[in-house]
Amino acid sequence: MLTRDHRETWSLFIEFIEEKCSSIEFENWFAPIQVLPSDTDEIHLEVPNIFVREYLMDNYKRDLCAFLPTRSDGDPAIHFVINEPKKPTHSAQVVELPTKESHDDPYSNHSLKLNQFYQFSNFIEGPSNQFVKSAAMGVATKPGRSYNPLFIHGGVGLGKTHLLHAIGHYVKENHKKLRIQCITTEAFINDLVDNLRNKSVDRMKRFYRSLDILLVDDIQFLQSRLNFEEEFCNTFESLINQSKQIVITSDKPPGQLKLSERMIARMEWGLVANIGVPDLETRVAILQHKAEQKGLRLPNQIAFFIAEHIFNNVRQLEGALNRLSAYTRLMGIEVTEEVVEKTLSELMEQIPQKKISVESILKCVATIFEVRLSDLRGTSRTKDVAFPRQVAMYLAKELVNESLMKLATAFGGKTHSTLLHAWKKISGQLEKDETLRRQIHMARRNLEA
Repeated sequence: MLTRDHRETWSLFIEFIEEKCSSIEFENWFAPIQVLPSDTDEIHLEVPNIFVREYLMDNYKRDLCAFLPTRSDGDPAIHFVINEPKKPTHSAQVVELPTKESHDDPYSNHSLKLNQFYQFSNFIEGPSNQFVKSAAMGVATKPGRSYNPLFIHGGVGLGKTHLLHAIGHYVKENHKKLRIQCITTEAFINDLVDNLRNKSVDRMKRFYRSLDILLVDDIQFLQSRLNFEEEFCNTFESLINQSKQIVITSDKPPGQLKLSERMIARMEWGLVANIGVPDLETRVAILQHKAEQKGLRLPNQIAFFIAEHIFNNVRQLEGALNRLSAYTRLMGIEVTEEVVEKTLSELMEQIPQKKISVESILKCVATIFEVRLSDLRGTSRTKDVAFPRQVAMYLAKELVNESLMKLATAFGGKTHSTLLHAWKKISGQLEKDETLRRQIHMARRNLEA
């Protein structure tokens, strides 16, 4: 392990973590940690309580080992010092918005916490997120008049929180008189618990129901919490009935959440938009943009090499780039393919053993839709053939790491615009067609097995 000043090493780790986790998670778990002087190989960290220590070791042990010295048992060489602090006051990266009737509003000093890096200007757009970004910009431009509510769903690390905070930043800059709050579902639950304990629920209700815009992250954490769900649903209905804007993110579409029918119906009132896994070209653009921000020289072929081997989500790409940046800075070396393989081997092990091809997709779709393989490869435009062919093109775009030109050629010489049109059509139909969702899910499961 490299020998460096503990504070500098910890700063590199924090720089890596700050882009990997949400701003709320960072504020709660990492911001309170202090590095203490130490004359040993161990780094001494002062943490506010044992929960922070356990959270670090349970969730970030591998990342800690990548930056810090390790013991013989493989654990990071950290000595934790528990220091119960007074209740902290948060001042980092917050903006206090104007409030109405602040003299009797218990939340008059309630601050809007937004990640300063999550803005529309640095959100890398591609085919998988083009539609949802446009919807988010529409909401930010005309709150309460475009899509209400806007429900954004997709896997971990694909940019849902980025778009949510981008809406917040845009509104803060362009609609200064509007009352806005951006909060995680967990924070909403904690807020309700605190107010129940302090017998101040009515004041909490007045605050939330006086908002013009409510941005809620990770609504899936409301599942199986009936009392909290009821209060959120009442708040939701109150705002919607006043034509106030609500934006919600989730890892699943409303219909797949274990929530009440009432809650699901409310969330499906407006626009439900999916944010997908970025394609190869978009992943390369993300890497190059992030590298430029960090002042890291990333040759084009290296960017493609990383993007071809790390593809599940944007957060993994950012984490890989942070690790690569820290390593090359500490070692004083240039980025090469050999360095990438050495530093990112753990992340690159996620490449699936089974390579999915256009041919395997065509066979799978032919079976599910009960059409002949030769018809899918042909030129027939009848609905019972053309639609399955578009489904196959959608799956190829989602699952095969090739350029649009190569994929289109594999479909009997079709153009890339034909393939992109098919992808957009199926993506749009997935939002409202439960049967198609099941068919796509079945195809994915068979292909990825």
